[in-house]
Amino acid sequence: MPHFTGVSHVELSVRDVDRSATWYQQVLGMQLLLAFSQHPTAGVAARTVQLFHPATGLVVGLLQHDQTAADDVFSELRVGLDHLSFAVESRAELDQWAEHLEAHGVEHSPINDQPHGSVLVLRDPDNIQLELFVLNVEQAMEEITRAL
Repeated sequence: MPHFTGVSHVELSVRDVDRSATWYQQVLGMQLLLAFSQHPTAGVAARTVQLFHPATGLVVGLLQHDQTAADDVFSELRVGLDHLSFAVESRAELDQWAEHLEAHGVEHSPINDQPHGSVLVLRDPDNIQLELFVLNVEQAMEEITRAL
């Protein structure tokens, strides 16, 4: 079977690409990589901003499609993306994220500690659910082994 080597990028449809790009830069520390007033792929009618996270190499593309409804908001209950989760190194760093989000006025859940890891949930300006997640690898492997 052929294989892949990781995630190249994630692209999210947003209502206002400029507002979302600013939010991802200010709140998640992403940096502008590329911006196109018209998507570089023929037939795709959208403004596009590509953001880069230097520490991880993750690229997040934000697309404002010409046909996006101004009042439409994301719902993980529709077919498609449920949420995007960013890995965090430790529970202490997750606490730092909670403080950072509060300082930026970003609403978020309390940190939810489970045996397999800890998670903090937030939403971007278009209501796209994002997670900051610390995986407890040993516990997760035990849970997988028990399930088999």
